[in-house]
Amino acid sequence: MRILSDFSEIKSALGTEIGVSDWIEVSQERINQFAEATCDEQWIHVDQERAKKELPGGTTIAHGLLSLALAPLFIRSVMGLKGLRNTLNYGADRIRYLAPVPAGSRLRGRVTVAEAEDVPPDGLRVNYHLVIEIEGGKRPACVAELIALHYR
Repeated sequence: MRILSDFSEIKSALGTEIGVSDWIEVSQERINQFAEATCDEQWIHVDQERAKKELPGGTTIAHGLLSLALAPLFIRSVMGLKGLRNTLNYGADRIRYLAPVPAGSRLRGRVTVAEAEDVPPDGLRVNYHLVIEIEGGKRPACVAELIALHYR
């Protein structure tokens, strides 16, 4: 994990990769829990028997939003910022789902600081470029431009 001492260190990291997270398994249990929490129980996510028969990979696939929901975990696991009072999710500029995530896959996040701008009072708006990779995959599961507001 890379620990940054202050906002100036984030600004100096513009355009650089902060780090790559550890792998995390996207189990069928995790997919089912996400489906229940979001009321998105489409069969491609939760019906293993039907998926065996009807989906190209023969297995259920994770929700795209589940991959994206792991973004805070990926970012926090590769960087820390000293002296923060709080961080707020400010949104996203662009999100693309490039490859399905079969149940049982492992994902990791590759985090880059894309932009950073001072925000009064005493804050910093940071755009993070996140690439969510699938272990052994040819294409990323997701590519996203995420925005956070950090306050000290």
